[in-house]
Amino acid sequence: MNAIQITWQAEDVGADEPALESLVRTICERFGVAGATIGVAIVDDARIGELNQRFLGHEGPTDCLSFDLSDGDARVFDLVVNGQMAAREAARRGHPAQSELALYVTHGLLHQLGFDDAEPEQARRMHEMEDEILQHAGFGVVYNDRPPS
Repeated sequence: MNAIQITWQAEDVGADEPALESLVRTICERFGVAGATIGVAIVDDARIGELNQRFLGHEGPTDCLSFDLSDGDARVFDLVVNGQMAAREAARRGHPAQSELALYVTHGLLHQLGFDDAEPEQARRMHEMEDEILQHAGFGVVYNDRPPS
């Protein structure tokens, strides 16, 4: 069994914690991840901006950061997702903030499971997988319902 811990460090960002935990469990089951420890921190723009600068050298907030803290046989993944950005993007795109937040969690966990989005074809495959997972988990199509920029 996987140990999943979700922490809230962002004010005024509501989400269904059991649904997010179920989503993480679903992704782990799909990819055969067992015995892992997975932490999900839901933070605000300021905190994720600090972490983005500190660990990646990028300025400003981002949607999610994902860290593999595994040691030997112990698989440990830490995800940091931006609750404030999820709320803004969801309002802009016309779907629930919970769905956008679920997209960020899925995206970060898929990175830890070997998916990448650096090249266009990789990104296409990753985003299709995100939407397949999210639709199966009851969040609907989230990434590919984005309006043209």
